Amino acid sequence: MSADEPETPWPIRILHLHSSFSLGGKEARAVRLMNLMGERAHHTILSAMPEALGARAAIDPGIVVDFPQDAPPLYGKPSPGRYRDLADYMTRFELVLSYNWGAMDGVMARRVHVARLWHSMPDLIHHEDGFNEDESVRRNWKRNLFRRVALRTAQAVVVPSTLLQRIATDEWKAGSRTRLIRNGIDVAAYANGPTAPIPGFERREDEVVIGTVAGLRKVKDLPRLVRAVATLPPNVRLVIVGEGPERAAIVAEAAVHGMADRLLMPGFMAEPARWIGHFDLLALSSLSEQAPIAVIEAMAAGLPVVSPAVGDVASMVSDANRPFIAADEAGFRRALAQMAENAALRAEVGTENRRVAAQRFDESTMVGAYEKLYARALEGYGLFGGRWIGID
Repeated sequence: MSADEPETPWPIRILHLHSSFSLGGKEARAVRLMNLMGERAHHTILSAMPEALGARAAIDPGIVVDFPQDAPPLYGKPSPGRYRDLADYMTRFELVLSYNWGAMDGVMARRVHVARLWHSMPDLIHHEDGFNEDESVRRNWKRNLFRRVALRTAQAVVVPSTLLQRIATDEWKAGSRTRLIRNGIDVAAYANGPTAPIPGFERREDEVVIGTVAGLRKVKDLPRLVRAVATLPPNVRLVIVGEGPERAAIVAEAAVHGMADRLLMPGFMAEPARWIGHFDLLALSSLSEQAPIAVIEAMAAGLPVVSPAVGDVASMVSDANRPFIAADEAGFRRALAQMAENAALRAEVGTENRRVAAQRFDESTMVGAYEKLYARALEGYGLFGGRWIGID
């Protein structure tokens, strides 16, 4: 540190406002960034679904993180008193990070009380990663209006896809405060194939394994994937890694279509680099996506991807993979069948996906973008390198 650089007030106190803290794409990214911050930050996490804390297990043991029971709730009917309590609570921190619609009451609380608390209110950066099934086709106009008002005093609105960038800019009027930061992973960690088993999985002779990694929610439409795989030959098996409220519905769909013995659901699994290579291809069936981390993980592992044309998926995969991002249900089933029956095609497309993942989705680019964004809110303090960094 040079003589003109101020003493860094480590650790930085960060308040995270999550719609849910079950481990999905946004939580995986948030936890990865927390782990990279190390001892430079102390974290406090509030979830609008207090029982949904599955991502907690992915936080490194050395990270200081609190899940307070006495903090003002993110959930409940909006009221002046609750907003006042949330805003007052924020003044204990140097930075507030909010995530998705479920955290928007916190964003609004800051908006309403920022003038009263201007001398002690930290900057807020909002992260938006997509929508549930109720907004998968069209945004709710009341929510859009609420977002537009609440986000007015957010320093930035971070999105991972070009679709969300347009929505935040045009519909929520975030304008130049919108920041597109594409998701990234440690691509090199996926290069050597699987090193850990999937519980209950043992590869059978001549078997083809279609896998997916997702929170088991309605917006993922996993019964659709079950129905599609049920039409494929009996040597094709489906592995769904994840947990969530739709588990029973997925199991029931498999039973109805006579493929219960071809479905494996091992639950949540951490460290996908250690096991995703057991899949022969990754399939998505979501009603709505933006820039799924599972797609990047599959690409880094050298897997082809079959998916509906949702979010940025078609632009994320390699040129060789793009024909298997389907515009309709018939195309989706046809793409699954083509990939399942042709090992050479899977290898060819997977190789191209790995190359693209290394070029475009290594986490170093993502972390650098978050470093600069968060440092701007912290007057130049770099959370990932522990150094004072320049801000353009």
